[in-house]
This record gives sequence, structure tokens and C-alpha cells, in this order.
Amino acid sequence: MSSRSATRQRASHSNAAPPSQEPIIHDVFEKTTGTWQYVVADPTTMTAAIIDPVLDFDPATQTISTQAADSLLSLIMFWGYKVDMILETHAHADHLTAASYLQSRLALQQSGHMPLIGIGKRIEQVQRVFGERYGVPENECQNVFDKLFDDDEEFEIGSLKAKAIHLPGHTPDHLGYHIGSNVFCGDSIFHADIGTARCDFPGGSSTNLFASGRKLLALGDEVKVWTGHDYPPEGRDTPVPWMTVRQHKQQNKHLKEGVSEREFVALRDERDAKLGEPRLLHQSLQMNIRAGRIPKSASSGPAMLHLPLKGKGMKW
Repeated sequence: MSSRSATRQRASHSNAAPPSQEPIIHDVFEKTTGTWQYVVADPTTMTAAIIDPVLDFDPATQTISTQAADSLLSLIMFWGYKVDMILETHAHADHLTAASYLQSRLALQQSGHMPLIGIGKRIEQVQRVFGERYGVPENECQNVFDKLFDDDEEFEIGSLKAKAIHLPGHTPDHLGYHIGSNVFCGDSIFHADIGTARCDFPGGSSTNLFASGRKLLALGDEVKVWTGHDYPPEGRDTPVPWMTVRQHKQQNKHLKEGVSEREFVALRDERDAKLGEPRLLHQSLQMNIRAGRIPKSASSGPAMLHLPLKGKGMKW
């Protein structure tokens, strides 16, 4: 069954008898980057939000394309949703965001109703760090996000109540979105057989991630934790979008009950020291601090991204 068919089947089941204040959730897996994208909709008003959408990128040819984002647009049109918000959990370092592309396409599809792009208020700190590192003009990062969420800020998706939860650790700006009995945790907690996300990016902290994990696992046992990525290890063939808080307490290899902060920090730091950089690290960060907008074209040619030059065993 295709991912779209599976999504439609799950949504159809949810549509039959949605619990009070519970959303319809479409989970759409982008397998090239292992990213879970979500469309979260209010069954009463058919108002929706998109969480962490992906823009396709081929590093061999430096080509951007929109297959993943266009599949989300097709899903939204099929169900007749009106998208009010595009929500980012953080400035991703492993895929390009489709937020700006979707915003412009949805404004046309929705007769001028343009969804807001939202992210945590600490994105400005991240923009400064990576803007300087990559030489991004300051004006290309200013006001590219329409909504900067405060910690624990409440908002609405149609008649659904939602809350932005600060979950630092993977990055300092990281948010989760608590909607009904669901929390979309981005790159905080992964499937129980993987554990948690890396903390070695600028502003990352394994101590903070432990606290964020404990914050998530302090929610009710039946709350569903929807992850931002999945990379099924040997023995598990299918990506899984969510597990309950209870399942994580019992099974999460990094955060299950009984694991102390000291044990977690030692484990996470040792693991991070052995990790290579994400395949799309530099392209992703330069695009994502711009909310997915293409860099402005140079007068002498096309838009440019900067990549670091590395040498191995070279003598000049």
C-alpha cells in the first residue's frame, strides 16, 4: 500500500468518530531523508496545520524539486482542508523545509488565504549563528517567519487547542506541538529502538535533551509521541510515526524509566562524538534559517549556497 493510501485509510477511520478535541492526523513519510511530515486537521472546521514539510534536494546536481511537498498539497486538496499554519519544530540540519513553497502554493489554492509559518522564538539566535557562518545577508533572514512562539504559548487550529512546548537539546530553538492527546516532538525522541536525537550542533545540549525527554514522558501514559524522523534498524522494516508515553517509559533505549541524567549524558555524548555530519547539513541550514526561501540570485548568475572546502592529507 502506498504511503498516501495508508494515510487516507487512517484518516478515514479517524473521521468516522473523532474524539472530542482530537485531530485527524495524516502521517506522510519522506524516505530519502527519513522524515515524518504531518498534516493535522480539525474534524469540525476542516482547518489544518502542516508540521515539518520536506523540500526535495539532490546534492549531486544541487537541484531543488517539490515532489514531497506536492504530495502534501494533493492530500490537502483531496480532503478539502484549509491550512492556517505551517509549523516548524526547529531549523532542521538534515533536510530542506518546504514551508515557503507550500505557503505560496496554498495562497493560490486557497484563494488568497495564506497560512502563517511558525517556529520557536529562539530561531533568531540560530539565524545569527548560521547566518554569520555561511555569510547569509541579514535581510534574507529577517521576518521570514510569520509567528514566533513563546514557551507554552497556546494557539488554535480551527477549534482544536494546541500548545507550543520548548524542548531544547537537539537545538536551542526546538519546539514540540501538543495537540489533543498528541505531541509532535520533532527531533527530540525517536522510536524506542533508536532512542533520542543528537545534541552536538551549536547550542545543543545532552543535559537539556534529557530534561526535555523527561518533560515529554511526564505527559499522560496514553499520549502519543509523534517523532520527526525514523531510521528503522535491522529487524524492523517499517517506519513508525508514534509510540505512547507508556511505551517510551518502558522501552526507549535512552530514556526509559531508571535511566539517570548522568547515564544519559554519558551515553549521548559518546554516541555524538562518533557521528558524521548530516548529508545535507550545509544546504539545509542555509535554506531553513530563511524559512525555505531560495537565496537571492547574484547579479552575475543563479542563486548560490556556500559549502565548506575540506582537505585531507593535502600539502600546499
